[in-house]
Amino acid sequence: MTLEIITSDALSSLRHGFFTRRGGASSGIFAGLNCGPGSSDQSEIVAINRARAARALEAEPECLRSVRQVHSSRAVIADPDSTETEQADAIVTDRPGLVLSVLTADCQPVLFADVQAGVVGAAHAGWRGALDGVLERTVEAMESLGARRESITAVIGPSISQRAYEVGPEFMDAFIDDDPGNARFFANGEGDRLQFDLPAFGLHRLRQAGVGHAEWTRHCTYSDSERFFSYRRTTHAGEADYGRLMSAIRL
Repeated sequence: MTLEIITSDALSSLRHGFFTRRGGASSGIFAGLNCGPGSSDQSEIVAINRARAARALEAEPECLRSVRQVHSSRAVIADPDSTETEQADAIVTDRPGLVLSVLTADCQPVLFADVQAGVVGAAHAGWRGALDGVLERTVEAMESLGARRESITAVIGPSISQRAYEVGPEFMDAFIDDDPGNARFFANGEGDRLQFDLPAFGLHRLRQAGVGHAEWTRHCTYSDSERFFSYRRTTHAGEADYGRLMSAIRL
């Protein structure tokens, strides 16, 4: 099966994509394009999947650059001479040919570009990273390479939607402590449960940071098992592990 890549018209001048799980060489609970080396899938199969994704963006696998994601706010500049990964949750570059990638399975994958300045970025923004400022740090790292925030386009890819993201009151407290206005990203659920709107929160942070354009592709990872891996869906199903989706961009 050929790979399926979700793209954005806002980034149409660049090779980019939010890969679904369709295609790929993995089987079982990882069936399709599992690009997560941290999963318990066979490492050689994951390498094949990652190579296919790179080539789908017209690049060789050795051009892939990624980070060891830890739900932090750290953004780093890609090393053009090394594929070694740093501990961070966002990566930026001004080097043509390098493919910046992040992995997700409910968290927000965010692709950034200032086409005029020739700077791109990719961020992994779960609730903790988004609250702690990973999106803002990505913009700042891009600025250090010559980007202008008002010229940056940021696109949030497939993520868990509000209707599928049930949380407890203590979760909401962390957001209210940061900014009482964050209450608007929560809706009432059953009992004391709440529904958190992660993509709306991501868009809010991006727009507050002053990026020129921000959007969400409006795909929910939890609700579409045929196309997307989901950590929360796997947990609810009692499965042992889950695949990771790759999102990537290059100049």
